Amino acid sequence: MDRITTNPDQCGGRPCVRGMRIRVADVLDLFAAGLSVDEVIADLPDLEHEDLIACFQYAARQVDPKVLSK
Repeated sequence: MDRITTNPDQCGGRPCVRGMRIRVADVLDLFAAGLSVDEVIADLPDLEHEDLIACFQYAARQVDPKVLSK
């Protein structure tokens, strides 16, 4: 998960990809709009395929966070 970064001084502290001003939410919105992997990378050429996977992994962990048992 080192590809997803948060910085309170960047993008309002929202999670971004590799310190760039590309928010995880923006990447997910492009997929939700029906774009393919190739189209997302064409739209955001600084992204790598591994960045897209990291965005999905991050989102999955936010939806279903691991619960530590006591």
